[in-house]
Amino acid sequence: MAIPVIDFSKLYGEERAKTLAQIANACEVWGFFQLVNHGISEELLERVKKVASECYKLEREEGFKNSAAVKKLNELVEKKSGEKLENLDWEDVFLLSDDNEWPSKTPGFKETMAEYRSELKKLAENVMEVMDENLGLPKGYIKKAFNGGEGDNAFFGTKVSHYPPCPHPELVNGLRPHTDAGGVILLFQDEKVGGLQILKDEEWIDVQPLPNSIVINTGDQIEVLSNGRYKSIWHRVNATPDGNRRSIASFYNPSLKATIAPAPELSEKANQEVEQAANYPKFVFGDYMSVYAEQKFLPKEPRFQAVNAM
Repeated sequence: MAIPVIDFSKLYGEERAKTLAQIANACEVWGFFQLVNHGISEELLERVKKVASECYKLEREEGFKNSAAVKKLNELVEKKSGEKLENLDWEDVFLLSDDNEWPSKTPGFKETMAEYRSELKKLAENVMEVMDENLGLPKGYIKKAFNGGEGDNAFFGTKVSHYPPCPHPELVNGLRPHTDAGGVILLFQDEKVGGLQILKDEEWIDVQPLPNSIVINTGDQIEVLSNGRYKSIWHRVNATPDGNRRSIASFYNPSLKATIAPAPELSEKANQEVEQAANYPKFVFGDYMSVYAEQKFLPKEPRFQAVNAM
């Protein structure tokens, strides 16, 4: 079983209806899909791979060798207790946003990643417009909801992660199972080193590496806006004994001040079809993130309940 691979360029030709249907099915049945021919040049993607790998070697690798994950794993191996490290990840990660400090020692890193983020943000907005259309919402509905109205207030962040080779991958997670808190996530993953898996029908399935594809997944806020039509999906990264997995995940999230609720069109429709009005609360995204910070690796349903009580 493999997650759907969709040719995004066919959205703009004779196969538009078929491609819309493929994306609708991927959102409803899988919550994860891969886009090829997505409009981001291979030349840019090759540069992103190069600067990300160089940045890890130059600015991150030494720090990881002295990290809590490495120290704790070494301690656990010495103990020979058979326990697993449950509360941390075998991951080196940093965030790029419009208003934080970026790594500065790697030649070309800032320029390349700024260009990449600009292209990815456009792709995210295109994907959200497709979701609008498939859900029967006005064009630009999701973008407007995330921005808290007109304007450009949504948060667009990029997590640059590496999962270095792990001497005891059976004792630690690369990244613990979780669903994503935000909106639409766009992942540029390693084309050689696997490890990403999604939970489908109670079974962990590999997200197959595919050169220069962009993996799309839906976060908790899309689940709320769609009134449960598009679910956020549990996923994890397994540590591996060889290969340094590169993973660059960008996420188009609501502004912290944005109010998120099921789209009226969808909760009213659900109401007419079954006794199922809005299944989700209305809340301010910043409040949701406060709950998520404490409960990221726990089931999502209590998060919705907690934010409903606020």
